[in-house]
Amino acid sequence: MTSQVRILRLNKSGLPQAWVSREDAATLYAKDQVLWSLGSESFRLNGGYNQIGERSHLMLAPIIACTGKTGKKSFTPALSNRMLFRRDGHRCMYCGFEFDDRSLTRDHIIPRVQGGPDNWKNVVAACARCNGHKGGRTPEQAGMELMAIPFVPNVFEFMYLANRLIRGDQMEYLQSRFTGQRCWEAA
Repeated sequence: MTSQVRILRLNKSGLPQAWVSREDAATLYAKDQVLWSLGSESFRLNGGYNQIGERSHLMLAPIIACTGKTGKKSFTPALSNRMLFRRDGHRCMYCGFEFDDRSLTRDHIIPRVQGGPDNWKNVVAACARCNGHKGGRTPEQAGMELMAIPFVPNVFEFMYLANRLIRGDQMEYLQSRFTGQRCWEAA
């Protein structure tokens, strides 16, 4: 089942590293690599039966901090349309209407034909109509106004964007470290 709830793996300083499966988390527990954990409701992972018929189980917290490298100080997530559309709340940043992924495009604020880079701060979600109207012009040249200023998601925001099924305690942990920049709430 690909849409199952996953466990948020942190490094020992509390920075998110990855979403891991329950099985991968169990391996971390078994290897004694879990330093601390958070979350109100644990997952029960059932094991096998022993000779007298008792079943083994392991309780897994929804957020685990593990041993290992603490990671880079700076973090720039890979840019993809899926993540961009989620960052922008599936809204066209010109007309403000909400669309599904198939109806959105990646628009470069400073167009590529004018030397604009393909990075988080220069792209927004746009519907085909608005993107076509803007064409190879900047919003100012096209007489259009952006609804919000694009931003680079921090590691906590990126982990939110990367997972569709987030438990309340996981969301609370991530959201407490959001920068407050939301394309769909700005403007």
